[in-house]
Amino acid sequence: MASLFRTFNKLLLKRPLATQCVTSAILFASGDIIAQQAIERKRAKHDFSRTARLTFYGGCLLGPPASKWIAFLNQLRFATPIKAVIYRTWLDQTLMAPLVVGWFFASMSLMEGKGVSGVMDGLSTMYAPTLMRGWAVYTPTQIINFTLVPPQFRFVFVSLVSLVWNTYLSIVNAQLGRDITEPVGY
Repeated sequence: MASLFRTFNKLLLKRPLATQCVTSAILFASGDIIAQQAIERKRAKHDFSRTARLTFYGGCLLGPPASKWIAFLNQLRFATPIKAVIYRTWLDQTLMAPLVVGWFFASMSLMEGKGVSGVMDGLSTMYAPTLMRGWAVYTPTQIINFTLVPPQFRFVFVSLVSLVWNTYLSIVNAQLGRDITEPVGY
């Protein structure tokens, strides 16, 4: 395990964008697999197209801008470490979080062939509650991230927390295809 971590660390330093995008893709795929198998209990009826869409989203549509965003936040300099944590977290949650939530629902709707009306339905139904839940998860996550995590591991730390979040997003997005009041799984 230690050699795997060393290899991963070397890749992060040598090819940070590619490594972070692959990490994001793997974690989005894992979140969807957990959602479909552990929560929705699909077993043999696993929707591989859904997993592929989420993998593509994580690695290609979210990974690059999120990686660059974290790098940008890491480069910002502030008078004190406390101000750095407060401002980085505030910038992340007020600028990036709203964009990422909208980008997720828009991307998923378009990849599912639902068109602009599907994008609008998803945004009108799930945007606000998902954004608020995201703030509840990611505000404390980013405070910890910007306080305790070395800069080269910040994207990875957020990505690991995202495994749980990705599971949630997979479930929420799957609910858009049926009655939102219908319970998930079981």
